Formats: sequence, structure tokens, C-alpha cells
Amino acid sequence: MSDTSRNELGRIIKQQRMAVPLTLQELAAMSEVSASHLGRIERGERFPSASILRKVAQPLGFEEDELFTLAGYLSPQSPRVAEAHHPYSGGRLDPYVARVLAEESLDVQRAVIGILSILKSIAKSITKEKR
Repeated sequence: MSDTSRNELGRIIKQQRMAVPLTLQELAAMSEVSASHLGRIERGERFPSASILRKVAQPLGFEEDELFTLAGYLSPQSPRVAEAHHPYSGGRLDPYVARVLAEESLDVQRAVIGILSILKSIAKSITKEKR
């Protein structure tokens, strides 16, 4: 795993945590992963295992597959990614968008999936505020 990929995943996790919003301590309590370890992941000093990603996915509002893809554990071309939830439709990613995205470099795919996940979280929080 390159330093750039590790830093990018950590940055996405931190952005999502702040968008939810959760403190590092709150995420640690919810995921049962130490705050110090989560901090190292966010700073790009450590790369999370699949087990850690599984623990933080739900509190951060990610589907496990989204985080596994961002981390490189799943191929973006796999059918599981094509089924990723679009942040506004509540359904699946449009097949055309999934096909175009699959043609992009892995870094672009990860960035777009991260952005969609953040937008999904923001849309959820706006919906909750309106209730």
C-alpha cells in the first residue's frame, strides 16, 4: 500500500467522521477500536485491516463494501461496487455511472466513491434535521 493511498483512505475516514459528526472518542466507543489507533489511521500512519474497516463502517454511515473498495480490498469493477448506494436515490448506482467509473484509474474511483459516501451521509443528516 503506497503512502498516498494510505493517506487518502485516512483523509476520507476523517472527513466522513467529521461530517457525521462524531469525535474520535465517540467513533472509538461505537466501533470498539481505540481512539489512538483510529487517529493513526486518519493521519495515514497505519492502514486499517478489514476487521477495523468492518467495525467503523456502520458508525460512519458507510456500507462495508464502500470502505473495502476504498481500501483496495475489493475491486471497483466487481458487481458489489456497482450495487453501491447512490447518496440521493436511495437505490443503486446508475449502471452508466458505474461503467464509466470502472474505466477510471483506481485513485479516481476511490475519490469518487469517497465523495459519494460523504454526500450520502450529508443527505441523511439533512433528512434527519427536517423531521
